[in-house]
Amino acid sequence: MEASVSDGSYNKLISQEDLSVNEPPLHSIREKKQVSLSMVRPTSTWDPKRVLEITLAVLAAVLLAVDIGLGVYYNNLTDEPRKVASLNRELATLHKSYNAASQRRDQSQKRLAEETRQQQVTKWQLEHQTIRNKDYKKQANKIQLDIAVLKSHLPMTKEGCRRCSPGWTFMNSVCYFFSFSETYSRRSWQEAREFCKKHGSDLAVVDTSEKQIAISELINHHQDPSTSMTQSGFWIGLRDVDEEGVWSWLEGTRLLEGYWNDGEPNNYGNEDCAATYPRDNPFKGWNDAPCNHYLKWICEMPAN
Repeated sequence: MEASVSDGSYNKLISQEDLSVNEPPLHSIREKKQVSLSMVRPTSTWDPKRVLEITLAVLAAVLLAVDIGLGVYYNNLTDEPRKVASLNRELATLHKSYNAASQRRDQSQKRLAEETRQQQVTKWQLEHQTIRNKDYKKQANKIQLDIAVLKSHLPMTKEGCRRCSPGWTFMNSVCYFFSFSETYSRRSWQEAREFCKKHGSDLAVVDTSEKQIAISELINHHQDPSTSMTQSGFWIGLRDVDEEGVWSWLEGTRLLEGYWNDGEPNNYGNEDCAATYPRDNPFKGWNDAPCNHYLKWICEMPAN
C-alpha cells in the first residue's frame, strides 16, 4: 500500500519535474501566443476615425462629380434655347439668301428669255435683210442691164427718130413695134395683124439670125416675171394654115430656117400660128400656138 502510494507520488513528482524541465514558463507561452497572433493579423490596425475621414472624402468626391455632371447637364439644357434661337436666326438668314438668289435667278431667266427673243428677232431681221439684199442685187443687175440695153439702143433711137415713127424701134435697118405696154391688151394672131396693118405695117418677118437675136434680147429685157410662159409670147408673121407643117411668111415665102424650141412645132391642138418667146437661147425661141390664142405681137415696117 505504501509502495503504491509512494509510486504514485513518485510518478507525480516525475511528471511535475518533466513538466518543469520540458515546458517553458507561462509568460513565454503568452508571448509566443502574442507573436503567433501578431504574425496572423496585419501589422497596422484601421483607425475608425481615419476610415470615416476617407469615406467622407470619397463621398465628397462623388458628390462633386455628380454636381459637375448636373451642372454640365443644366448648362446644356439652358443653352438649348439659345442654340435653337441661333439656328432659327441662321435659318432665317439662309431663307433670306435663298429668296434673294431665287429672285436673281428669276431675273436672270427673264433677261435670258428677253435676250433670246431679241436674238431671234435679230435673226429674222438678218434673214429678211439677206432676202432684201438679194432682191436689191437682182434689181441692181436689172438696172445695169437696162442701162446697157438703153445704151445699145441709143443709136437705134437716134436713128429711129429720123427713120421710124414715135414708139417704134429701129433695128437691122427696119422699124419694129413691140406691144410691151399694158395699155395694149393681148390679141389673137389675126387681131394683132389688123393692128399692124392699121399702122401701115404687118407682123414681123424674122428671117435672119441677126433679127432673131436682136428681137430675143429686147423681149427678154422686157419680160414680166409674173407672166406665165404661155402668155409671154409675141406673134410674128409666120403660119402653116394652107398646108400643115409647111410654114410660110405673110408674103408667101416658105420658111427656110426656123428658131423653134425643142419639140416644136408639134401642132398640139391645131396650132397653126408662130410666136417667139423670151428664152435665154434665142435660137430656141419659137413655139406654134393656136391662132385664136391671145398674145402680144411685133409689127414691122420699112424705115423712112
